[in-house]
Amino acid sequence: MNKEIQQYKSIVFDCDGVVLDSNVVKTEAYFRTAKNLGATDEQAQALVDYHVRLGGISRYHKFDYYLREILNQAATNEAIQALLDEFGRELEVGLMECKIADGLVVLRETTPSAKWLILSGGDQQEIRTLFAKRNLANLFDGGLFGSPDNKDEVLAREKTNGNLQFPALFLGDSKYDFEAATRAGLDFIFLSDWTEVADWREYCATNQIKVLGGISNLLA
Repeated sequence: MNKEIQQYKSIVFDCDGVVLDSNVVKTEAYFRTAKNLGATDEQAQALVDYHVRLGGISRYHKFDYYLREILNQAATNEAIQALLDEFGRELEVGLMECKIADGLVVLRETTPSAKWLILSGGDQQEIRTLFAKRNLANLFDGGLFGSPDNKDEVLAREKTNGNLQFPALFLGDSKYDFEAATRAGLDFIFLSDWTEVADWREYCATNQIKVLGGISNLLA
């Protein structure tokens, strides 16, 4: 795999479930956020179910849906911001403690000429702060990107400005990761070890997606 991975000029990484074992951290944070702001267990679980079903999609969109479709309330900027602030508080500790993918530093050493980018559904400033605190930011010389811009928007922008160069590879763990990569013309590998996509085996088989367990498997 080393020779194959070394062909790429850019490697794009999803964050949660790819670089960090943080999918469960975020899922639990959605539930607690809803409960902390007055939701019933059923409403909080409905938000969690929507979050899991739309892995890789911005939290802004999820909270907008939660307010409109689950709580039947107006999705005002103030209401969304209250949810975002509470969610950020719930996330902070868990993200500092969750596991970093095995093999990440070795893969960086194996691909010295490739530009590395993070492309997450998470909040962009939150990701940049977290990666700086966890001494990961220096690995991603192509930048760390997230919400409120969605992944299609970021990929299109970074292609246009020349930061994302081809051939390029996207490493993700969600259906949206694959769809965004395909629309932008990137190769894609699905990393299954930490994914929350329940039917990933069927989905990857149907779409003929290459699957590996995690980042360390790229070094095999």
